[in-house]
Amino acid sequence: MAYHIVTDKIDLNKAPESYAPYTFNLSDKFKIVAQDELREDDDMRENALKQFREWIAKHPLIRKCRTDAPFLLRFLRTKKFSIPAATEMLEKYLTIRQVYPNWFFKLDINDPDLEAIIDSGYLYPLPERDEKGRKIMFSNAGKFDTSRFTSSQLIQVHSLVVETLQDEEESQISGYIHLTDDSELNIGFLSIWSFADIRNLAHCAQNSLPIRQKENHFVNLPSFANKLSEFILSVLSEKLRNRVFVHRGWDELKAKIDPKLLPKEYGGTVPEAECIAMFKKQLKERRDIVLALDEMEIEINKSSIPWADSTDADIASGVIGSFRKLEVD
Repeated sequence: MAYHIVTDKIDLNKAPESYAPYTFNLSDKFKIVAQDELREDDDMRENALKQFREWIAKHPLIRKCRTDAPFLLRFLRTKKFSIPAATEMLEKYLTIRQVYPNWFFKLDINDPDLEAIIDSGYLYPLPERDEKGRKIMFSNAGKFDTSRFTSSQLIQVHSLVVETLQDEEESQISGYIHLTDDSELNIGFLSIWSFADIRNLAHCAQNSLPIRQKENHFVNLPSFANKLSEFILSVLSEKLRNRVFVHRGWDELKAKIDPKLLPKEYGGTVPEAECIAMFKKQLKERRDIVLALDEMEIEINKSSIPWADSTDADIASGVIGSFRKLEVD
């Protein structure tokens, strides 16, 4: 399956002289979802992009930022074209990248450790979307080598995968399904995490990252992980909690996901090795674009943020000041 590269050049000038024209090239299937679920049409999109770009250009704390349509539409579509909500999410997104550089910077597929984690089959997207157009992210928790890799590297891999995929407009509109095989999950996986990391990561995932996460499925979760899963659910919003499903086996999952979409080893058609190879090609193609994100910059008051131990309250209360209500002419 060929992957479409949405944009091949990144401009980080927050106020360029002109912007590349945008054309909606997706099928009617996605156009209908965009209209029904996101309130998106040509006029709404054009006006929202114009306001968003004006807001970024005037923002005194943003130094460098992507302003191309695929990037800004990540936020507009996640927030259903609410300008205040989308601009707030962009602020938080830029901020957490700088607050947690060990999670969100240097997302390089050529890093031997990150490449080894991808090669292991720990996390990769499945080639085909489901009937609703959603991208399925497949993970095998037991394939993450906790004796070799850290929780920070695990988060980096997730960040790398997300940033590589997020310019795909089909996913911006229809969203993602995350499916995890926990049958080989071992106790070492839990030992690499601190509760502070879990709390901060949960906050980042639900308030700062422009992802339409539609469903999370966990299959064959071992009993020793029950307490951890309860804690994770407790720090998620009710909306996200309602999108988490725990299945006792693969037959139970089939009621939610067509097994033909799964890797061949799980009853589908495409072997896992082929899925990983296709995705690695995409990772290599998008490498420079993903790494360019490290050059984005927003001014933050570091004295108000314990660099290595910021809490979700720090982010939620607006660590970058009181610029929430900048008006756009």
